[in-house]
Amino acid sequence: MDAVSGTQMIIGLVIGVAVLVYLVLRTKIHAFPALIIAAALTGLIGGMPPSVGNVNVVKSITTGFGNTLASIGIVIGFGVMMGRLLEVSGAAERMAYTFLKYFGRGKEEWAMASTGYIVSIPIFCDSGFVILSPLAKALSLASRKSILTIGVALAVGLVATHHAVPPTPGPLAVAGIFKVDVGHMILLGLVFAIPVTIAGVLYAQWLGRKIYQLPTADGTGWERPEYQAKGEADIVAENKELPSAFMSFAPVVVPVVLIIFNTVLSAMKLNQGWAQYLIFLGSPVIAVGIGLIIAIYGLVPKLTQKDVIKRMEEGVTSAGIIILVTGAGGALGQVLRDSGTGLYIAKLIASTALPPVLLPFFVASLVRLVQGSGTVAMITSASITAPILAGMPHVNPLVAAQAAALGAMIYSYFNDSYFWVVNRLLGIEDVKEQTLTWSVPTTIGWAVSLVLVLVADLIF
Repeated sequence: MDAVSGTQMIIGLVIGVAVLVYLVLRTKIHAFPALIIAAALTGLIGGMPPSVGNVNVVKSITTGFGNTLASIGIVIGFGVMMGRLLEVSGAAERMAYTFLKYFGRGKEEWAMASTGYIVSIPIFCDSGFVILSPLAKALSLASRKSILTIGVALAVGLVATHHAVPPTPGPLAVAGIFKVDVGHMILLGLVFAIPVTIAGVLYAQWLGRKIYQLPTADGTGWERPEYQAKGEADIVAENKELPSAFMSFAPVVVPVVLIIFNTVLSAMKLNQGWAQYLIFLGSPVIAVGIGLIIAIYGLVPKLTQKDVIKRMEEGVTSAGIIILVTGAGGALGQVLRDSGTGLYIAKLIASTALPPVLLPFFVASLVRLVQGSGTVAMITSASITAPILAGMPHVNPLVAAQAAALGAMIYSYFNDSYFWVVNRLLGIEDVKEQTLTWSVPTTIGWAVSLVLVLVADLIF
């Protein structure tokens, strides 16, 4: 590749990304068409033929879109259907009460963080927080712990697995773009999310002492009495009919276990006899489908067929745009691969001292700061960097995929919907306190993730 054509490819990528950022921030154009436009500009300016030949811009866009959704589109659909049933059935609340029972009095924030850690695997973190925030308020009132200690702990547990663990659409899409095994992505994501959650809970404990806020006795407002170091009330008891703990956890745990079986047996090359059926059941499409069936018949047996279908369709409505954005991200990645831009940039990075695995991490961070959506930031980063890192065999694609997912956690603020969900439901209105409540803990999680990515890069 000569210097002129290499420069042309770099210019194409820079212009494509700049246009993408401008369209998302300054125009009425949605991220989905913006990604397609960016892909087209990147290819055309980078020197690809527009629509003729074996490799052209149009073919790369359609191929990348189709190939990406072929691997994860069905799983996203099943996952959001299952997540919606977990919401409406009360299964998420049952998980919280179960953790409360085992953690005991005085550890309410750890119980809520653990609940968020599990619940957000199939449920969007925004929805999970809305569902569980009334329980957080009740626990705050009963234990006399600041709502910020309990609420921020819950929010951090939710956001940690939201960023790191499939079948949440963001990390699932990133796994598909990097072409890494979903089981491996789940295992590493579960591990990475633990220290992120622990750091968030420790911060939440400090924040609760700094901003001591409790719900009023009637639950309609907030008050700030003198700080009380220990609560005396009993753990809040559930006051409505909920699914059993076993049935509440089953739709989440069964698919994860099956996918892990698939990963282990495939790695051991045990693909004969009974093992091939376990591998089949553990393929993400089948495993998450099984989780959905468990949710349908185990969580909402009293709902009519019409109501169950309506609830599942509500979930699909929320996922439609995620699927489109994921496919568009795959289109941009395919253009970078087919044009040779990815390989050219890989050679440039290889000649520098920058650890290549940090490229997806910081690209995701930049995109997140610019446009607010963690999911869009993950997918955009993966789309841009996966073709680049594919030309660098010493980079572990699994670690790179987690880097793209976790890099998007940085400094949640006004352009992030979750920022407003957390602050509003916790009764925080002052801008400085809003920043302390959610911008700071997400940045702490981002910093912990950076260390984890670097350590994993050294190990793997």
